[in-house]
Amino acid sequence: MDLHVILPDESATMPASQLVELSREAESLGFAGVWLPDHLLPPAEYGPRYGGVYEPLVTLAHLAAVTTRVTLGTSVLVLPLRDPLVVAKQAATLAHLSDGRFVLGAGAGWEPYEFAAAHSDFTDRGSRTTAALRLIRHLHTHGGGPYRDEHHSFDERAVFRPVPEKPVPFLIGGNSDAALRRAAQVGDMWQAVHLSHEEFAIRRDRLRELAGDRVSAGARDSWTDDGLPVEEVVRRVHAWERSGAEHLGLFFGPAEGFGRRLRALAARVPGLLTHD
Repeated sequence: MDLHVILPDESATMPASQLVELSREAESLGFAGVWLPDHLLPPAEYGPRYGGVYEPLVTLAHLAAVTTRVTLGTSVLVLPLRDPLVVAKQAATLAHLSDGRFVLGAGAGWEPYEFAAAHSDFTDRGSRTTAALRLIRHLHTHGGGPYRDEHHSFDERAVFRPVPEKPVPFLIGGNSDAALRRAAQVGDMWQAVHLSHEEFAIRRDRLRELAGDRVSAGARDSWTDDGLPVEEVVRRVHAWERSGAEHLGLFFGPAEGFGRRLRALAARVPGLLTHD
């Protein structure tokens, strides 16, 4: 099982330099990747519920320049709030800037207020997410037109550049049947959120029914409180591994104490970390 780090992007007072420092530290400790959340216009202050102060794709481009090995990804981008043609170009550019280390994590979103504020339909967000991913994959594979679906249409004159050396992988976030179907149809990775180990195993088995072993299954967990002993966090990490998770994204809480908890866990699970 690969261990990844969900970066602490929930405080407007945290300097971007701290994200750089934590990304470099995660890489040096042997974590497999660093990930950023996304919320464009939440109905309350950024914090544990609404992470994503810094625009994730721009920020990951910055982090690509100061790291060399870790995967860089979004966990997850609210894709139906964004123009998929622009995201396709951003993702392809990030793939080039990072030497192929970028993973586009995408979800349909869950906050109606953001959709209303953006004049975006909340009811069909799932179908638009899948359609956007299909369009992005087409552009990353074919480098242009022709292409037609119910949302986009362009002929063979359309040119898309840069084309990634290989299509950017997609991580699909969400626990619903629709999210699992989306992962099976267009995804390369799936990430569960807020599930118990037992619930995860059930949803993972459903994914296997839909996609076989083609889509890797993973989850998110957190250690946000210094009052929780590191031994308990280690126990949970190994429980995820026994449950069949192939990758685990870990959020270490607020920026204050994030690095300390990151280092404490790394010292206890060296067998799950990669060192060059």
